[in-house]
Amino acid sequence: MKAKDYLPIVAFGLAMASGCQSKKDVVSSGLNYANMDTTVARGTDFYNYACGGWMKANPLSAEYSRFGSFDLLAENNKKQLKELISEIASKPQSEGTVSQKIADVYNLAMDSVKLNADGAKPIQQELQAIASIKDKSEIIPMITKLNFFGIFPFFSYSVDADIMNSKNNLFQIGQGGLSLGQKEYYLDNDDATKNIRDKYKEHIVKMFELAGFDEETAKKNMESVLEIETAIAKKSSSNVELRDPAANYHNMTMEQLKKEFPGIDWTNFFKGLSVDVKTLSVGQIAPIKEVETIINTIPLDKQKAYMQWFLINESSSYLSDDFVAQDFDFYGKVLSGKKENSPRWKRAVGTVNDVLGEAVGQMYVEKYFPAAAKERMVELVKNLQQSLKERIMVQEWMNDSTKAKAIDKLNSFYVKVGYPDKWRDYSSLNIKKDSYWANIKRSSKFAVDYMLAKANKPVDNNEWYMTPQTVNAYYNPTTNEICFPAGILQYPFFDMNADDAFNYGAIGVVIGHEMTHGFDDQGRQFDKNGNLKDWWTANDSKQFNERTKVMVDYFNNIEVLPGLKANGALTLGENIADHGGLKIAYNAFKNATKNSTLSSENGFTPEQRFFIAYAGLWAANIREEQMRLQTKADPHSLGRWRVNGALPHIEEWYQAFNIKNTDPMYVAPEKRLSIW
Repeated sequence: MKAKDYLPIVAFGLAMASGCQSKKDVVSSGLNYANMDTTVARGTDFYNYACGGWMKANPLSAEYSRFGSFDLLAENNKKQLKELISEIASKPQSEGTVSQKIADVYNLAMDSVKLNADGAKPIQQELQAIASIKDKSEIIPMITKLNFFGIFPFFSYSVDADIMNSKNNLFQIGQGGLSLGQKEYYLDNDDATKNIRDKYKEHIVKMFELAGFDEETAKKNMESVLEIETAIAKKSSSNVELRDPAANYHNMTMEQLKKEFPGIDWTNFFKGLSVDVKTLSVGQIAPIKEVETIINTIPLDKQKAYMQWFLINESSSYLSDDFVAQDFDFYGKVLSGKKENSPRWKRAVGTVNDVLGEAVGQMYVEKYFPAAAKERMVELVKNLQQSLKERIMVQEWMNDSTKAKAIDKLNSFYVKVGYPDKWRDYSSLNIKKDSYWANIKRSSKFAVDYMLAKANKPVDNNEWYMTPQTVNAYYNPTTNEICFPAGILQYPFFDMNADDAFNYGAIGVVIGHEMTHGFDDQGRQFDKNGNLKDWWTANDSKQFNERTKVMVDYFNNIEVLPGLKANGALTLGENIADHGGLKIAYNAFKNATKNSTLSSENGFTPEQRFFIAYAGLWAANIREEQMRLQTKADPHSLGRWRVNGALPHIEEWYQAFNIKNTDPMYVAPEKRLSIW
């Protein structure tokens, strides 16, 4: 879908591909002081103080709605990946090899002549198949056919670890069916949201017309789409509600599923997917009940228009330039504020990454990821684990039994660094030279088949949920794992030649952030084996909730745009992880340097450089549209507030920069978050 659902993992930031930055401007400490703006008072706006120079030197181009440290890495990395992929694509490759598949996907994506000549032809067969439905009994079989193309109208599903029995996979049905992703876009009535909704209506009409429908039919279809999506949105859970794992788990047998939702033909649904399911979980009951009502009460023609829309919407990026332009006009310009689409080669590289991610990742690490970086990272992780253990032990609000179980969970972390030990096998993925969209359909079926094959099987703890070339990191509660792909193990996150002040302030906080996710408001509900199980005493749980409410209230009072406040409940987990990451990494930094003396540099003490390195991770420029989009949907706070919202709760920051109670960023000690 255009608005992707979140994986059941918690990541450090927005998922980006990786890259390297030239070291010629970077001093021996790892910091580039030109990235700062020391004319800004550090106790007034530390974000601009630490990042102002970078922001001035990296203005937003028309291609971006947000451009920051993550994106700078991505830009350089895309060039590296382009070199790898285009070299393969420029030569004949043996049929059936991974190289042939990479070459054909890339070349089809780059072939604008063929794409424009084909126009809407690649999707006409599916459009006609939907149009030819004569009876509502054909809706469910059509849904399953579309699912194999990567198209999920009405609701979503996945095969993931059972949160009550984490060693085994469970088929899980969840809400979906919203092309705008967030229910608020259909229901909120502020001027900005109403404008987005109006533009969305125009967009749907234009896309139907590009697909060959006349204007009158296109408008009628748009009304059907809005009617169905709005009905689903009204019953859907908010992103805040989705953060409660217990409330989004309803285990039932197949017989119970059929009794709970008798108006949905589950027999043909699972038959169409060719998967045998005995038990499953329905995450959100109300929106699935609404889908049941829609299927049985909304006229068939309206439902066909809705399914056709999902087909058009999902395929548009892989069709002719007019489809791509119109798709970007809404999702790029209106929703996020971009001015220009990315050049074709970047989109082509992105598709190859999507379709053959680990194959590209294998090439990437062979050429760009040194073994020494992995070894250094493993050492840092161990140091951060020891630091978190120390932080747990000194918490006076926790009793000894809860501390012991917390440390037991910490010691059970499964650590993944760099890249998988076993690469994914793409031999059954069939890539041909017929059309770009046809290959996307086959790759989607490959991915859905891969997912469905997990049903009724044990969880594979060696599976990676990010490709090695991704600039990000994650914690997965059901496997109790922390993962740091090769992509993030580069400057400005990690520098083999920089001192400990820099590396602990940068990658050290990233490591601590992911570890803390195991003990944030969601992660703490899972035990060391990844099961949703309460291992806290009642009083410790009460203490935890009272303490974290401080952070919810603090962020709820941040005005990110006129009339738009941050969402403290939505971002609580990530804000706790930032806080914990800073506390844990700082403690580890002091442990690592206790027997050595780091000198000041350019007038900055090692302690100050630690916090400057952290702030530099979030250097970015961002458009208002993107700020609004992220505030509504993203569990991560905006970059500015991952600095200016996080540091006022860190006592060591006050000490390092001599922040006074007269400084605007000052928060009284009794009003600060104090947890890990």
